[in-house]
Amino acid sequence: MAQAEETRRSVVAAATTLFVEQGYGATTIDAVAAAAGVSRKTVFTAVGGKIELLKLAVDWAVAGDDADVAVSDRDAMRRALAAEDPAELLRGCARVMVGVNERVADLFRALEVAAGVEPEARALLAAVGEQRLTDARTIARRLRALGLLTGRRAHDEAVDVIFLATDPHPYDVLVRQRGWSATRYARWLADSLIRQLGGR
Repeated sequence: MAQAEETRRSVVAAATTLFVEQGYGATTIDAVAAAAGVSRKTVFTAVGGKIELLKLAVDWAVAGDDADVAVSDRDAMRRALAAEDPAELLRGCARVMVGVNERVADLFRALEVAAGVEPEARALLAAVGEQRLTDARTIARRLRALGLLTGRRAHDEAVDVIFLATDPHPYDVLVRQRGWSATRYARWLADSLIRQLGGR
């Protein structure tokens, strides 16, 4: 069992590297097998085809590991959501969001390109967006419970603002393209959310 799990991790890690470096279209099962040091059959047995490889690569990048635990149920996010001060809550959530984007930004670009040509990749991209929206609603509900976001419109706008904050694109622009540190980006993101959502 442990050997099978290790093989699975190796296969997904190899696929992740190839998806980022070569793109989804240019990545083949044979290339993944060679990079992981296993047979083509083992790739299919351990994970599946290309879309399954991409899904696991994205899921594990978002989560940070291969445990089947949603971001909103992980300790870092639980601690952030448990804060009684809205500003502290948003700073904690911003740190979690930046951590996710650090891991997923490169892979997300490969997913978007794949979604332009592969229906299954489009479905995966939509599912990733739906999960981000669910997480945004969780944060907004907690802020409302703390006395913010009174009224339906304020709540709905907050969901949209938080949803945008979880998007990898702003991270890519400011950190990858403009050279910001992840720490600076997290601080800017938290300050922006606090200003827009009335956290102080």
